[in-house]
Amino acid sequence: MIAKETYLKGCFIIEPSVYKDKRGYFSETYNSKDFREILGFDIKFVQDNESMSSKGVLRGLHYQTGEFAQAKLVRVIKGSVLDVVVDLRKDSKTFGEYFSMELSEANKVQLFVPRGFAHGFLVLENETVFSYKCDNFYNKNAEAGIAYNDKDLAIDWDLDNREITLSEKDKNLSSFKNALL
Repeated sequence: MIAKETYLKGCFIIEPSVYKDKRGYFSETYNSKDFREILGFDIKFVQDNESMSSKGVLRGLHYQTGEFAQAKLVRVIKGSVLDVVVDLRKDSKTFGEYFSMELSEANKVQLFVPRGFAHGFLVLENETVFSYKCDNFYNKNAEAGIAYNDKDLAIDWDLDNREITLSEKDKNLSSFKNALL
């Protein structure tokens, strides 16, 4: 496993080892010992989530506030997404900055998203299966979000707005300036 920290401190690109042969492939997607070495602390994931989406679906930008904040380990099982994280840590040098990258079935790359970040993804292929681990349980009262097209964040989703499909909830997310930080 190879880990590379992004320019957003604490956010890591994780490239797991993939062993291929005529039968297919094998890959270890999570190992607590390896993650302790990468992060410098123990992380205990308590919840796994999975979604299947069509091309053009945008989920996000979501986060949980306060004691219910979540760190996530995200990956694509089938298809591909443009994955985006936004640093919401007010004391961070990169507060309000975002990082994006393609996660896909082909590249098998994962992204570790620390607590204090908003997260979202744009689906690039039909029937894309997205999976993620969380280190804290979902709490409806702590959920929050930022509009994907917020002018201050100016995220380049590389897709025409007319091609994006949002949930009703995501259509009504807050601006970055009004986010519950």
